[in-house]
Amino acid sequence: MRIMPARRVTLKDVAATAGVSYQTVSKVINHQLQVSEETERRVWQAVETLNYRPNHTARALRSQRSFTLGYSWPPSPKDQTNPILDQFLQSIFEAAQERGYYLLCFPYNMDTKQHLETYGELIDTGRVDGFILSSVEYQDPRVLFLLERNFPLVAFGRSDPELFFPWIDVDGAAGIAMVMSHLLELGHVRIAALAWPQSSRVGNNRMEGYFNTLKAAGIDPKPCWIQRGEGRFSFGYEATRQLLDLPKADRPTALIALNDPMAIGAMQAAREHKVAIGTQLVIASFDDTPMVRYLDPPLTSVRQPIWEVGQRIIPMLLDYIETGRLPEPTSVLVTPQLIIRGSTGSQINKQEGG
Repeated sequence: MRIMPARRVTLKDVAATAGVSYQTVSKVINHQLQVSEETERRVWQAVETLNYRPNHTARALRSQRSFTLGYSWPPSPKDQTNPILDQFLQSIFEAAQERGYYLLCFPYNMDTKQHLETYGELIDTGRVDGFILSSVEYQDPRVLFLLERNFPLVAFGRSDPELFFPWIDVDGAAGIAMVMSHLLELGHVRIAALAWPQSSRVGNNRMEGYFNTLKAAGIDPKPCWIQRGEGRFSFGYEATRQLLDLPKADRPTALIALNDPMAIGAMQAAREHKVAIGTQLVIASFDDTPMVRYLDPPLTSVRQPIWEVGQRIIPMLLDYIETGRLPEPTSVLVTPQLIIRGSTGSQINKQEGG
């Protein structure tokens, strides 16, 4: 007995079940039409009942679009996970799926020429309709390339002020300023910073909060308080050992790190020096990755609204693609949240259940 393949459910089948025209079904599924709640409910109920799956090949041919968005990122070191990237990916996956789009995701090495050639190939072959960028730096070659090609992009992060393109970013300066104000309120005036190299656009933005807050308080930071290096555990560990070996008059009583791995390294160095974290040395950080609440003591950190960024960046890009016009607003700056925990000598934030 030969088993015949099941007939593919069509748009017209969904329309008949929902009691509307197939044009209405198409526009509801592609979020191109505002209809009554009752009509929309019937359409989606019919889609679920019939297990309808759009024919994306035919859809792409009709619209001259691939309904695919490109996203690439620099891979993390082999010994280091990236919870921020994981959350961002989950958020943009969900937001794109809701609008009927796929994501083409691929990590890239630091060979800029090869990376841009990949971008060019994806554009020339029509495999993507636009790009999402992250880890944006000064004079970012990806931004320059896509602007030159006049190809849709939206970035998670800013670049040079003279480069005009759509972006959404977390206000890192405001986040670090929150930490600094918290430390000053606790009475600390010798505050060190574990920072990234001065070539880092994100790092410089966050350090604005450090320098501006100290300046407003009339404090001139000593050069030895500012340690710059890679945002890794090993750098945080070695830099903190050097800070703790300073003469007592220069030794910091508080320390901020621009990301959590550096702060965790700092905590390890403090333990080895028999320095009590939260009393003899308070430590705070940025990113608020999930593991920091389970440290001993739990780490005070600035929480980035990563899920919100992902949910907002996809509509910005799709509006650009579907209308051919830059989204309004073209730039969005979101404010992070300081989560105070035991590493700065305070009680665990009540938002997390005490």
